[in-house]
Amino acid sequence: MGSRANGRHRPLLWAAPLLAAGACQAQEPADRPPTALRDVTATHLPQAPDLHALDIALADFDGDGDLDAALAVEGDVNRLYLNDGHGRFTWAEGAFGQRAHDTEHVRAADFDRDGHIDVVFVAEDDRTHQLFLGRGDGRFVDASDRLPAKSEGNGLAVGDVNGDGLPDIVVGNSGEEEGGRNFLWLNDPARPGWFEDRTDTHLPAIGNRAQGVALADLDGDGDLDMAVATETPPTRLLINDGTGRFTEASDRLDQATPLETREVHVLGANGDGRPDLLLLNLTSNAGEWDKDPQARLLVQDESGRFIDETADRLPANRFSSWGGAVMDFNGDGHPDLIVGAIAVPGFEPLQVRAYANDGEGRFRDATAATIPSTTVGRSWSMAAGDLNGDGAEDLFIGGWGTQARLLLGRTASARE
Repeated sequence: MGSRANGRHRPLLWAAPLLAAGACQAQEPADRPPTALRDVTATHLPQAPDLHALDIALADFDGDGDLDAALAVEGDVNRLYLNDGHGRFTWAEGAFGQRAHDTEHVRAADFDRDGHIDVVFVAEDDRTHQLFLGRGDGRFVDASDRLPAKSEGNGLAVGDVNGDGLPDIVVGNSGEEEGGRNFLWLNDPARPGWFEDRTDTHLPAIGNRAQGVALADLDGDGDLDMAVATETPPTRLLINDGTGRFTEASDRLDQATPLETREVHVLGANGDGRPDLLLLNLTSNAGEWDKDPQARLLVQDESGRFIDETADRLPANRFSSWGGAVMDFNGDGHPDLIVGAIAVPGFEPLQVRAYANDGEGRFRDATAATIPSTTVGRSWSMAAGDLNGDGAEDLFIGGWGTQARLLLGRTASARE
């Protein structure tokens, strides 16, 4: 997140009120109508109120048919939480070794094509990226030596960028040693689960001080393109030629407002079949409070340009966002938005926000009807999925020095 561990970028914790360890036990007032999501953190998650859980990957790591959670942890050992099938999680200590790292992001995929889900982590200050190959039973083998390089990692995405059927890895970098240039590691078809560094031949030589990376087909040609959230403007758009070679097309993004962007999400906001971009932004991560933290929605037009239509489509905000998620929390078939909120300077925890889509890509603040008022913290990256098997999407929220949180969705019948 831009070298939080050094004095230049670490949040001003001296001014931040700390949440009490028991805060996650708070209950919603009895006279308040039920919200679309219910906070079950106190009963369903291991209690760790000081943990820096910055990112979550949901996948079935132990082969029992439900979604477990791999947590990227800053300053401690990365964690595996195993699901009992009902959304209750148990910490499988030592699943990812015993050494602490400055881990920022985590993604999961079957990298070695053995039918079991594997996990990749990227770290920032200690520059130690890790690859763990899953055995399918909740146990892993450390195969970090298969990753080609170290870096100041501040973004991560996985996907098959060259069409060979194997997931590849993009590492978003923010370090001076890499010149702020990202890595592209292609999975080796002759040795699945081993990676070749194709950065020099497949990525443009641009420094971008990345904070987040998203892979998606952004131009409708059937391959995965790349959007890169950056600490210093502009946000980057890279177009894939189908072989995993990317060219810059950032001029297609409407970026009249300079932003310090933490995450970029791809969604079909207005239902026209074209993917749009949500940018989650910070006031600053380095003491410069004049930055604009407004979340921004760039809507793709027929020509392939992404137009900033924030003023007409998103609620206004003055809080900073280090993470969010796209999910259908009200079950109407349209993608809604979850936006993490933190007040700076001071880095005070705030309530998570929910924005409901009207079906045409205009979002209204639906926090009161969606998020329990107890859902407060320094919210970080998030992951959505059906964690308790009831057919409704649930939300796992990371937290920086506050309790990670679990919100379970309600099915249509339960909401009626």
